[in-house]
Amino acid sequence: MNISSLVVTTLPENADSVIEVLKNSELCEYHAHKDGKIVVTIEGESVSEEIRILNEINALEKVVGAEMIYSYCEDELEKEREHLEVHGKTPDWLNDENAKAEDIKYNGRLPI
Repeated sequence: MNISSLVVTTLPENADSVIEVLKNSELCEYHAHKDGKIVVTIEGESVSEEIRILNEINALEKVVGAEMIYSYCEDELEKEREHLEVHGKTPDWLNDENAKAEDIKYNGRLPI
């Protein structure tokens, strides 16, 4: 299950009517608004479903735009954990409660 937050933008004078449409749409759950910015959450079984919902909200009358702000996917996290366990790519020290951050050696490269 995916859960994401969106900020839906409208003109401030249209906020009340857009909020009513969102509340009655079953597309999302309304949380708060200020100055034409409306915060909602959406749920979907997949990222594709969330994108479909985002596009539907974007297409609503008087909506200037809708942007995904935060996304959480428990299933993808669990799949990645399983993948790491199967392939043995997780160093044992990462699970050591006594490990110290200053002992971590970064071998990557940060682009400048």
